[in-house]
Amino acid sequence: MAEAADFPGMTPSPARRWLRRTGALLAGAPLLAGLLQLPVSSAHAAEPTVAKEASDAGTVTVAVDSLSPSVPTEGDTLTVSGTVTNKGKQTVTNAHVDLRLGSALTTRSAIDSTATRSDDISSPTGSVVGDKYVAEFTKLTPGVSEQFSISVPVEELDLGDGGVYPLGVALSGETSAKPWERVLGVQRTFLPWQPDEADARTRTTVLWPLISDVHMTAETASNEQQTPVFLNDDLAAEISPGGRLDQLLSLGKSLDVTWVIDPALLASVDAMTERYDIVDGDTTTAGEHQAVAGQWLAELQQAVQGKQVVALPYADPDLASLAHSGTSVTGSLNQLKAATDVAASTVETVLHVTPSTDFAWPVEGAVDPSIVKVATSAGADKVIARSDSLTEKGGLSYTPSAARPIGGGTTAVVADSRLSEAFQGDLTKASASTRAVQEFLAQSLSLNLQTAKQRSIVVAPQRMPTAGQAQAMAEAVSALQGGTWSQAQQLTATAAAKPDPGATTKVPYRSAYPSSLAKRELPRSAFVDIATTQDRLDNFKVVLTDASRVVTPFGRAINREMSTSWRGRTTAASSFRQGVQTYLTTLTEQVKLIQKSELKLSGRSATIPVTVQNNLVQGVDHLVLRLTSTNPTRLEIDGKAYAEQGIEVSGGHSTTVKFTTSAKANGQAAVIAQLYTEDGRAYGAPVTFDVKVTEFTATVMLVIGGGFLLLVLAGFRMYTQRKRAAAREAEDNATAETDPASETSESTQDSGNGPDAESDARSGADDPVQPSDGTPDTAAESTGPSGTGERVDR
Repeated sequence: MAEAADFPGMTPSPARRWLRRTGALLAGAPLLAGLLQLPVSSAHAAEPTVAKEASDAGTVTVAVDSLSPSVPTEGDTLTVSGTVTNKGKQTVTNAHVDLRLGSALTTRSAIDSTATRSDDISSPTGSVVGDKYVAEFTKLTPGVSEQFSISVPVEELDLGDGGVYPLGVALSGETSAKPWERVLGVQRTFLPWQPDEADARTRTTVLWPLISDVHMTAETASNEQQTPVFLNDDLAAEISPGGRLDQLLSLGKSLDVTWVIDPALLASVDAMTERYDIVDGDTTTAGEHQAVAGQWLAELQQAVQGKQVVALPYADPDLASLAHSGTSVTGSLNQLKAATDVAASTVETVLHVTPSTDFAWPVEGAVDPSIVKVATSAGADKVIARSDSLTEKGGLSYTPSAARPIGGGTTAVVADSRLSEAFQGDLTKASASTRAVQEFLAQSLSLNLQTAKQRSIVVAPQRMPTAGQAQAMAEAVSALQGGTWSQAQQLTATAAAKPDPGATTKVPYRSAYPSSLAKRELPRSAFVDIATTQDRLDNFKVVLTDASRVVTPFGRAINREMSTSWRGRTTAASSFRQGVQTYLTTLTEQVKLIQKSELKLSGRSATIPVTVQNNLVQGVDHLVLRLTSTNPTRLEIDGKAYAEQGIEVSGGHSTTVKFTTSAKANGQAAVIAQLYTEDGRAYGAPVTFDVKVTEFTATVMLVIGGGFLLLVLAGFRMYTQRKRAAAREAEDNATAETDPASETSESTQDSGNGPDAESDARSGADDPVQPSDGTPDTAAESTGPSGTGERVDR
């Protein structure tokens, strides 16, 4: 209980006085006990000094930068080199570094324990190897580092039987405050010792992964070569001399390893051997690393000859994300199948070797029943798991072989977790790299010494090792393959090896899946985006005359959207998916209907033209244009509510098709033009326009009626004129018979000079020509589609 300070002029309450007295009594209890035990405490008078000395312990850091050879044999000289750094505030004098050897570690867990306390000076450091095998320093100034190197013949180490020996590198010295020698810093490492060849060598499979991030977009140039477009030029840095992938290739080609390759990486590097572009916002620049790409591929082709190559599904899809979030989205498993189908052909085309495609590799080898089901859905019957996921519960006294039958004809190839995780973390410093190498070798030897039974073991490191990690891996694997207890073996042979009867074969439940991995998985929304893109692609490709120009780059881009490399990069993954969708939408919108303004029909029938424009490089066909009247009682299209016509348009052109319409009543009717694929799916946005029918207005009826009346009157007049002319001719004939002279005279007078003749000619010339019924204001044209020779103006 806490109380506020007493205010002046106020007396404490009884409860407060009681609390104060109790507190004083408690505070004085230790003093009273000390007075009562004063004679006894004199026996421990040195304890404060010891505590003070311990506070100064570890003020010097010891780093073992190299240990050569990593696996010594009889007759070798062991050289230990490194650096000591005074991290304290006082100068260390009479300092020297010596080697200390401990007893052989008999279990793998003992190696783990030693590794966790590698710099703990309070733990036993072992026996000093010899006074003459030291490195001396006059003084160590605070903040200053000094290098050392100690060489000792292996025979001087007095090593016994084969085993893993802890080797301590300790710095001893004194300070002005404590002028006596003591250990001020230590670094423990491991010395694997197997002088004779093991009775049963461990068959060790080392996976050597060539996997990278996503670099290519879905976009390609419109030229015939379809120049690829890259997100950045980071891949060029990886394959350039000294780069991560260059290091993996250079180091791996001298080792007996199983290459595990993402075909998408090969496709990307292969694309870089020709012209390629790099997009940066709205700016596109040409790539310049064709020679580097060609050289890297040429070296890889040589490196994999005669070696086993395992091809992952294209773009290394995230199997766990697919199992946990993607299976609820229709079509997601089809994407995995497509990525698997294209893997072998890609590797064969680029590397000229036939890869194995029946292995699936979930992230960090973590499995559950749903992951196994998804992993095998595309045809793989072997799953690369890890021993910290498929843990042993049968009480075996040794590490069993990797192959485990887990049911359904599927084999789990269980990689050893200790060996597989040995090269994680920052290994750029020599001391960290040396520590990782020696611990890896120690674990491998300890595993071999567990039993005389020969076993097959798998080392599955992280998917994308850094250059420093790759160098440490190569050093360890080289030492292992040159040692006396291990022999290299291909992954297919390991998977086919006879499994240990007592080994665990039960796949852990979904609840056992590590939460740290689950948090980094692709969300369900990612697979929804993928399904949406695929649906749009399916609708687009059916109208193209050369669908492969679109299907191939977009299909591979969709595979990349599922890549394991997106783990922990949610924003970048979403941006990539949206970029693919946006580019696909841009392409589909290149085939579209031209907008139309309101039309007026003043006739009983007319034709309505609708134009389809294709701005793609290639032609489109298998399209249907439907024109629909929303008010067929007023306006019909080809005698019904709607009409359709097939569409074919060459690349970069447009075509206009015409529909015959008939008006039934005056007024306005909306008309909708919509493109469809042949399977009935709408393509693109519709175009809606209004048609105003003016054919049946009162004015039009008057005009038509007046025209009809004029026709009747003209006909009646022509009839009366002909009747009158016939009567005169009859009369003239009668007169001519009675008076021949008169007939001749009248005949001469009437031949073209009489008033009636002039009147008739004038009358005939003035007769009005009547328009045909129902002439439309739209010119009559063919209702068939026009040619495709019209060039689109851009």
